[in-house]
Amino acid sequence: GIGYATARKFASHGADLLFINRNENKTKELVEEFSSEFNTNSSYIIANFSKLSDVHKAAEQLASIQRNIDVLIHNAGVYLTQRNLTVDNNEEVFQTNYLSTFILNYYLREKLKGQKSGRILFVNSEAYRFAAFGIDMNDLIWSNHKYSGIKSYGAAKMAQLLSMIKFNEYFQGSNITINAMHPGNVRTNSGQSNGWLYKIFKKKIIDRGAIPLSVSAEALYYLGVSPDLDNVSGKFFNLTTEEELAPPALDREAAEKLWTISMNLGGFNGQ
Repeated sequence: GIGYATARKFASHGADLLFINRNENKTKELVEEFSSEFNTNSSYIIANFSKLSDVHKAAEQLASIQRNIDVLIHNAGVYLTQRNLTVDNNEEVFQTNYLSTFILNYYLREKLKGQKSGRILFVNSEAYRFAAFGIDMNDLIWSNHKYSGIKSYGAAKMAQLLSMIKFNEYFQGSNITINAMHPGNVRTNSGQSNGWLYKIFKKKIIDRGAIPLSVSAEALYYLGVSPDLDNVSGKFFNLTTEEELAPPALDREAAEKLWTISMNLGGFNGQ
């Protein structure tokens, strides 16, 4: 999907890569492929973002590496048409798409701020607009509301954008930037666990107008390295075009409330 295409783009320009993936065998093959084809250095951390213990372990490993992180791309995501709770009792889309990114950024905040420069990129989505009235902070596991795939996905992407407000404030005065982007409608293998009806809909409707993965990869590479964005932070891009966010994604009061909740869910009480 987008992650693979983007990794190839960065590797083709000589970047060293560190993958955080779920499947170790596939990741080993990936590292060998990149080493052979691009002669670049690749390493990996294995973690399943539907398990917070894995996320914390990966974050600790990432925070301890003795190298600068020039570009951190949050690309992990899941889309589900049926509500599912993780072993941590969080709604799976919220945990995988949002809470894991919060935990990683929180662990890395001091390391990144100590660097001369660095960029954080969220692979977000225009689907955040489906959370048209913001997020119900009192029902993040959808126990009191009718669950739908697009609403839960939109809420998770909205949460990511709200966290960007707070992280951007933290990085003010440094050369660390944090931005979000919509990668366009690209053909990926997401949603494969959603049953035959969704698969048919995706194939016949969603994927019919899909753009090549290379378009998204090119956009992420530009956002990751272009000097045009040296001092640009806290923004949302549709590919490489900056867009004004809808008001609920700019709600600082909601961002503060979500931060407190995320600190609790992420196990950072008292910090």
